[in-house]
This record gives sequence, C-alpha cells and structure tokens, in this order.
Amino acid sequence: MPTFKQRWNIQSNAQLTVIIIVFALTGSASAWLSKPFCLWLGISKDALGFWFTPVRLLLIFPIYQVLLVLIGFLFGQFKFFWKFEKKMLRSMRLGFLLPKENED
Repeated sequence: MPTFKQRWNIQSNAQLTVIIIVFALTGSASAWLSKPFCLWLGISKDALGFWFTPVRLLLIFPIYQVLLVLIGFLFGQFKFFWKFEKKMLRSMRLGFLLPKENED
C-alpha cells in the first residue's frame, strides 16, 4: 500500500509539513470567516435555530475550497492543492464543473 507521500507525489518531508500547515490554516480561516459571512447574509442563530449550524457548515464548504487553493498558492503549493481540489470535486460528483482531463 502506497504511503501518503507516494500517493500524492510529495517530494520531501518539508513539502509535507507545508501542506499540513496549509490544511490547518485553511480550516481555521474558513471557520473564522464563516461568522462575518453569515452576518453579511443575515443568517443568525435566532432566525434559524437548530438549522443555523448545518447552514453555517454548508457555507464554510465553498469558503474552504477557495481558501485552500489561495493559501496553497501563498505557500508555493498551488499545483498540489489545485490537483487536490479537482480530485475532490470530481469524487463528490461535482466534476461536471471542471473540464475533462487526464488524471496524473
């Protein structure tokens, strides 16, 4: 069974460390940004009650996707995260949003 580094074609432990940092920053940033985004859209716990958390989680998802590529770019790992995003979107049956191409 191939290791994570082999499966994702990660060249070094330093690159792996940067990738892990990007995932951590992206998760934290998307959760942090979801609050002002919800306020901007007028979504509040008072208005939605129980449904506030599921709606907020659904809002976090696209924020996370954009931030992952952006933060990955800032850390010099755009190629890795762009490939990761395309693979994730295709596996979620959202591949129709992306042009067909050969998988590496």
